[in-house]
Amino acid sequence: MLLDFFPSRTVTMYMARMFAVRIIAVLFMLVLVLQMLNLLSESGHIMAVKGNGQMELLRFVSLRAPQLISRFLPYSVLLATIITLVTLNQNSEVISMKAAGLSAHQILAPLFLVAGVTSVLTFAFNERVTVRATSALKAWQDVEYGKVPPDTDIKTNVWMQDGPNILYARTVTGRGAATQMGDVSWYRRNANGIVTEIVQTPRAVYAHPGWRFDTGTVFDVQTTQQTRLGPHAIYATGVDPAQVIVRRTDADGESLPQLSSSIAAIQAAGYRTSELDAKWWHKISGPLSALLMPLLGAVAAFGLARSGKLFVRAVIGMALGFAYFVIDNAALAMGNFGGYTPLLAAWSPFLLFLLIGETVLIRTEE
Repeated sequence: MLLDFFPSRTVTMYMARMFAVRIIAVLFMLVLVLQMLNLLSESGHIMAVKGNGQMELLRFVSLRAPQLISRFLPYSVLLATIITLVTLNQNSEVISMKAAGLSAHQILAPLFLVAGVTSVLTFAFNERVTVRATSALKAWQDVEYGKVPPDTDIKTNVWMQDGPNILYARTVTGRGAATQMGDVSWYRRNANGIVTEIVQTPRAVYAHPGWRFDTGTVFDVQTTQQTRLGPHAIYATGVDPAQVIVRRTDADGESLPQLSSSIAAIQAAGYRTSELDAKWWHKISGPLSALLMPLLGAVAAFGLARSGKLFVRAVIGMALGFAYFVIDNAALAMGNFGGYTPLLAAWSPFLLFLLIGETVLIRTEE
C-alpha cells in the first residue's frame, strides 16, 4: 500500500478538485488586483496618444493578462497549497487519512498530480500565448502606444555600437542579409566621445559590410550646416545583422524554437549567449516550480491543529515557497553575470528546494 500513491479514488478526486478550485480562485484574485493597478498606472500613457480610446485599453489588458497569469501562477499554487492543507488539518481530515494508513506522500499525491498538470499547462500557455503577448506588448510600448508596423518580427528602438560611433534605428525588420532598418540615425563621435556628425535616413539596407543609406541628410555639428546625403552612401561598417539579434533578442517574447534559432545565430556570429542559454533552460524549469509548491507547503498539513502551531506551520510553508522564488531569481542573475553556468542557474534552485522539501517531510512525518 505504501507504494500505491492513490489508494483511494474518492480521496484523490476530493483533494484534487479542492486544490484545483483554490488555485483558480487565488490566481483570479491576484491577476484581477494586479491588472487593475497596472492599468491605472499605464492608462494615462495610452490615452495620451491621439486616436487611442477604450479599445486600446482593452488591448493592453488582453496583452498584459497572459504575462500576469504566467508570472503569478506558481505563487497561486503555493497559496492554494497552504489554504488547502490548513483547511484539511483544521477539519481533522489529515488525521483521519493518517489513521487509515496513508503516508505523508500519499496524502500529498493528489496535490502533486494537480500541480504536475498545472506545470504542463503553464508551459504550453507560455509557448503559445504568453510569448506572443509579451512580444506584441513590448513592440507597442517601444513606440509609446502608437501605431505598430505590421511586421510580426519587428524590433524597435535598436542602438548598436560602430566602433566609437553609434547607430540607432527606430525599427528593424527581417533577419540576416535581408535585414532592413527604418528611421535611422548614425552618430560620428571623436576620441572624447563628442558627437561631430549626424547622418539620418528613412531607410537603410545591409550592404555586406556596412549599411547603405540611399537618401537622407548629413548634419555637421561644428559648422551647424546640413547637406543632402549622396547616393548609395555606406555607413556603420562595424555593424552586422547579428548585432541586431544580440541587442534585441527578448527571451520572454520568443518561444523555445525561436529562442533556439536566435541563440544559434548569435553563436555563429561569435557572441556570448550564456544569459540566453540560462533563460532557455528556465523556460522549462520555471513552469515546473508549480510541482514544488505542494512539497514546500506540506509542513502546513501535519501537526495537531489544536496545538496552536498551525499558523506557524503555514507561515513556514509560505516562507519556504517564497524563498524558492528569491533564490531562483538570484541564480538567474548569477547566470547572467557568468557566476553560474546556464544549466546550473536554471536548475539548481529547483533541485535544492526539492531536496529541502523532501528532507523536511521525511524527517518530520515519515
